[in-house]
Amino acid sequence: MKSRTALDWLNFSLADVKDGLGPFLAIYLMSSQHWDATRIGVVMMIAGVATVVARPPCGALVDWTTCKRGLIAVAAALVAGFTVVMSVFPHFWPLAIAQTVVGACDALFPPAIAGISLGIVGRQAFTRRVGRNEAFNHAGNAFTAIVAGLAGYFIAPVAVLWLVALLAAVSIGASLAINGSEIDHVQARGADHDDPSGPSGLQVIFGSRPLLIFTLAITLFHFANAAMLPLLGEKLSQGSHGTATLFMGACIIVAQIVMVPMAMLVGRKADRWGRKPLFLAGFAVLPIRGLLYTLWSDPYYLVSIQILDGIGAGIFGALFFIVVADLTQGTGHYNLALGATSASWGLGAALSNPVAGFLVDKTSYSVAFLFLAAIALAAFLLYWIAMPETRRDDTPGPDAAPTPPDTLATTTRAAPAAATGN
Repeated sequence: MKSRTALDWLNFSLADVKDGLGPFLAIYLMSSQHWDATRIGVVMMIAGVATVVARPPCGALVDWTTCKRGLIAVAAALVAGFTVVMSVFPHFWPLAIAQTVVGACDALFPPAIAGISLGIVGRQAFTRRVGRNEAFNHAGNAFTAIVAGLAGYFIAPVAVLWLVALLAAVSIGASLAINGSEIDHVQARGADHDDPSGPSGLQVIFGSRPLLIFTLAITLFHFANAAMLPLLGEKLSQGSHGTATLFMGACIIVAQIVMVPMAMLVGRKADRWGRKPLFLAGFAVLPIRGLLYTLWSDPYYLVSIQILDGIGAGIFGALFFIVVADLTQGTGHYNLALGATSASWGLGAALSNPVAGFLVDKTSYSVAFLFLAAIALAAFLLYWIAMPETRRDDTPGPDAAPTPPDTLATTTRAAPAAATGN
């Protein structure tokens, strides 16, 4: 129980350390340092590219090592240090170096937390655990957004960077509070204890048609999604007279508050309803959101649209880990698959910011939002038409469905239910 509580607080404190810096960094660079949208997009792309490059080896490392808690602690310490560097030296090359390190660390956190969670609770309880992880993650984002918005308004936009550094330090303690002896490291990589052959060949992962379709769909989704909030922050900062961080904080708070019940919904219902209906709902709200951003410039209206962001991101954040676990069950390469799949959509997210920034500089914010909405619609259609249901027939619940014949799981023998850890 102590380890599960520590895992809750790790997700809460690590929320903004791993993915909350971008929108506030964009505001800081535009309002305080007077950077243009293209230059901001390039700096943010650097972190995204570093994350993309680091994700597959980080996933493989998490599969291999039994020091998952230590990896999180070291990465969090690096994020804390280099976030301070960004606040002290707000110039292109120091920021580029710092963003590279922070981006590489960002690649480690999701597979490490997912692996620890799977190793502690087992397969049968994993869906609910992921929903709980994401609920605490979004609650942490909402809390930090409130503090960051107030700090940016009453102190300075750079105060947000100090806050991220502080949270990174807190997350070190939370990671080390998890009892390492409670983590089943065989189970944590998606393997079976009674399989003497060890991990399967990598072709089992990279030759899976459903996994490839899933990867392409979520890559398009993140290309459409990644630039929307930073662009909104830039739009709000124009003529804001210092209120941009407050409005950005409100945007994040609204979205994160909605994400909490959505993540809990996924944790409770994904085993009964299936993965695909929930994922389609998450995909559907993104093109609507992009279109609505173009209709009116009132800050309060723009903040209200973040309800849709909360629905989409809340569903996606939890289901991503669950679907990859479905498709890699019994292979022993769960965290590697997480890293490789995340690398692909991370590349889409990294390219999103410079492309959208270029469109803003050459045309307008409305054109950029409409372009992103069109990409989001393509992602929805691809997932709807081509992606099968991935819920397995050994998933608990009265509505369990048969395993689809073309999922990756059919390339490995059916695995028995794992016992829940203590």
